[in-house]
Amino acid sequence: MIQTDYDPQIVAEHAASLAEKGLAFMGVEFFDPSNLAMLFIRFIFNLLICWIIIQFFYYRKSRRKDYYFTFMLFGVTIFLILFILQNLSIEVGFALGLFGIFGMIRYRTETVQIREMTYLFIIIGVSVVNGLSQDVPWVTLTMANVLVILTIWLLESNKFLKHTSTKIVLYEKIALITPDRYDDLIADLKTRTGLDITKAEVGHIDFLRDAAYLKIYYKANSSEINTIDTVTRFS
Repeated sequence: MIQTDYDPQIVAEHAASLAEKGLAFMGVEFFDPSNLAMLFIRFIFNLLICWIIIQFFYYRKSRRKDYYFTFMLFGVTIFLILFILQNLSIEVGFALGLFGIFGMIRYRTETVQIREMTYLFIIIGVSVVNGLSQDVPWVTLTMANVLVILTIWLLESNKFLKHTSTKIVLYEKIALITPDRYDDLIADLKTRTGLDITKAEVGHIDFLRDAAYLKIYYKANSSEINTIDTVTRFS
């Protein structure tokens, strides 16, 4: 909600004063060096933080240039919106509602995986913090961003949280899915897939076709994320 409790006479005098100095246009301040400098400095700071998160954590594993593009533009747009809205004295609740709308966007072309949605939320959240913290000391703001980066690094590293890849497999040797033949099932899957499988779960069973869906867990040779692991049928 835009504030309306102002004195029209004071505003008119202020606009006239600026107009005499050549710094106002139609009653609006034309140029504010300190505000412009703050915009550029915080914009570069926010862009750097977003780039570090996307380049060194998300893109290193996913290699998805489409989401790289999306995340960077989300960060830039959210930051600029909130920076300008704060200068217009709009309430924080209204500003946060804007980025909440962006957070609920669902892409129609494909289902957005939970990892992509998590990074999207992180980029939006970081941009909101950087855009609305003009009165926060630089050391505090920098530390807040560093804590986010360190947390992501800790959770993405294999030393703290072991990553296990998964695949959905349509399996036809239905006789091996019984609990007493679990070891034979794992051995057969390892031989046929060439993967270091550590666990297998039995899902939907079709006795008419003698097939079942299995979810297999394996140790990947690469740290990259496979984006089609959950595909269960041809289009």
